[in-house]
Amino acid sequence: MSREPVSHPAAEEQDSVGKAVRRNLVPAKAWNLAVRGVHCLATRGVEATWREAAFRVNLMFGRESWQHRADIPLKRELRAQRFTKLPVMPRFSVVVPLYNTPMTYLKQMIRSVLEQSYRRLELVLVDASDAEHAEVGAYCRALKDNRINYVRVAKNGGISGNTNIGLAEAGGDYIALLDHDDLLWPNALFELTKAVNETGADFIYSDEIVLSADLKKLREYHFKPDFSPDTLRGCNYITHLSAFRRSLLEKAGGGERSRYDGAQDFDLILRLTEKAKRVHHIPKVLYAWRSHAKSTASDISAKPYAIEAGRAAVAAQLDRLGLRGAVEAQEKGPGSYRIRYALTGHPLVTVMIPNKDHIEDLRRCLDSLAKRAGYDNLEILILENNSTERETFDFYQKELSRYGNCRMVRYEGPFNYSAVNNFGAQQAEGDQLLLLNNDVELLSDNFISELLMYSQRPDVGAVGAKLYYPDDTIQHAGVFIGIGGSAGHSHKGLPRENLGDLYRLSTAQNMSAVTGACLMVKASLYRELGGLDEENFAVSYNDVDFCLRLRERGLLNVFTPYAEAYHYESKSRGLDTEGPNARRYAGERERFRQKYAALLRAGDPYYNPHFTLKYENYGYK
Repeated sequence: MSREPVSHPAAEEQDSVGKAVRRNLVPAKAWNLAVRGVHCLATRGVEATWREAAFRVNLMFGRESWQHRADIPLKRELRAQRFTKLPVMPRFSVVVPLYNTPMTYLKQMIRSVLEQSYRRLELVLVDASDAEHAEVGAYCRALKDNRINYVRVAKNGGISGNTNIGLAEAGGDYIALLDHDDLLWPNALFELTKAVNETGADFIYSDEIVLSADLKKLREYHFKPDFSPDTLRGCNYITHLSAFRRSLLEKAGGGERSRYDGAQDFDLILRLTEKAKRVHHIPKVLYAWRSHAKSTASDISAKPYAIEAGRAAVAAQLDRLGLRGAVEAQEKGPGSYRIRYALTGHPLVTVMIPNKDHIEDLRRCLDSLAKRAGYDNLEILILENNSTERETFDFYQKELSRYGNCRMVRYEGPFNYSAVNNFGAQQAEGDQLLLLNNDVELLSDNFISELLMYSQRPDVGAVGAKLYYPDDTIQHAGVFIGIGGSAGHSHKGLPRENLGDLYRLSTAQNMSAVTGACLMVKASLYRELGGLDEENFAVSYNDVDFCLRLRERGLLNVFTPYAEAYHYESKSRGLDTEGPNARRYAGERERFRQKYAALLRAGDPYYNPHFTLKYENYGYK
């Protein structure tokens, strides 16, 4: 899997701190290290203190130090895990197909399994190596550990066939798949067991790290969201480590299928998660994916058959779920996929645009809607609120008719974004509502259709678009809870062409919320929830609150990068940085924090805790 580079505050900190060191500021930094060291020594012990010090020193000099950031457990933690008794102690079968495995890789892989802090395991090795690599089998047979089940196959059945032999041999309650050139972190199976006890999940996955072939250099982190079905269809973000209950494998139709070789694990993951009662994500690195010339971790684009197999696997899932649509492999972002869902009807869509003067902005918005909508069953409501300029009303009278089924309705009263839109929803005749700011200019064709293909689904709540600032940097790509102490935008400020961390800017994503500047939702849902909260969130946080209430109903909120627009943010009402606006914003922010205190403590399920809450650019902590 590829990861688009993004800028990280950590990198900026490394550079700035390095310059500070060169300006003879070492004493101040050394003092900070000493204070941190004393605290860490008192609370976490000698080993943790050494790691913290090593990490900070490397950071000061701009060096990457993944060994101290990738969730490696302390030795005392591993010792404690070996003697921990949990109510449920399942047996894990780790299945590994072998084929001409380099001996260094083989030994490191086997050691990583046998030295797990959780001991109730079996290692199933299915060896299809050719005669020239007989040392693979010789080494495995020579191992004296009754937890190893070595199976020699006479004929190489390919990755799927060999894996299926291992699955049939596996006797554990849960099964985990491991590639022959990769490694498990020593606490991997213990963390899986904890998850089984705490959640009862029948499918579990973790974060992972991609390392160089010699395991010395960091290639990338895969810090993942919690289970996100739309995100998964866009790219196989789960990959490793994944483990599943034996009975779930049977419900999902059995093992891997050779027609998806190259993406056989992706197909299996799709089928398993469809049938799982509970999917659980462990936000810790438990798996090391080795990147070398022959691995997909190095460059999946060199294996077009694997990309096509992935596309076919996603298409097969759509068929199983009764979702009509076409799946396309994306040239930008190998291993990522775009789905064009077929529209199941031709509902009326009501576009609601609040407006106060700023006719040039409104005209640009309406012109772009006429040009880019790609959908002909529209009703456009201009929600007039306290305009004072004569040309505004001249525009309403003389020009609105140019835009088809478009009319102005007047909301009387002070500006209250929630109340204005709720008023519009009362006037709307459409089955779908599109909340759209007057300072938004649509850029991509078939804009309405792109939003509607998600909003029509019964499992979807709100749908949002990809919005840019006029300088072609990201303004909105979905909303995460917790950033800045309340909520913030995904990848904000990054270049328009950036594909995002794990393709999160270039594939459809499940998100906690999307911005009300461009938000589509079923009219029935909007009314059932009572619309936006006029009393507590008149101007800010009303969209996030609305989306979270949809999420509480078990609905998915979706961000699609294929509906693109400029957002000339807050032109009509100004910014919230001073005066009454700032005081009003502070009050709404505090009410949001109080209402969603539990969620803020728990963290956004779609935003990995390894990422910073200080910035909106998806940087590491």
